[in-house]
Amino acid sequence: MSRFWGGVALTGYFGLFGVLLLWYAWLEPSSRLPTALVLILLVGPLLMPLRGLLHGRPYTHAWTSFLALFYFTAGVFNVAGPMVHPWMAWLEIGFSVLLFLGAVLYARSRCREWRAAANEPIVAPAAHVV
Repeated sequence: MSRFWGGVALTGYFGLFGVLLLWYAWLEPSSRLPTALVLILLVGPLLMPLRGLLHGRPYTHAWTSFLALFYFTAGVFNVAGPMVHPWMAWLEIGFSVLLFLGAVLYARSRCREWRAAANEPIVAPAAHVV
């Protein structure tokens, strides 16, 4: 089950990454700030958990769920404001929810799998009796 939730988390992660790049670099670049600065501030934090997510580390998934809450909040804030493309904010909300649920449920299921594997009795091979 952890593979499914890991896939959900990665779908949310890469979807959020793509939406933010598309939104702030091409569809609605900032007129007040340089595009590179906006991308560093908004997309840069998503680069931190990339390696751990790709390697399936439960600890990285757990703290990435907190990062997803930031993007959810930013998406709600953007939906409330005037925008040229409001559907981009809805996509940000959707992908951040996918990332949050996938990351939390991956960490939970992976830790349960480890706990179940640790509690299995070790069966010794049968000894030959002559």
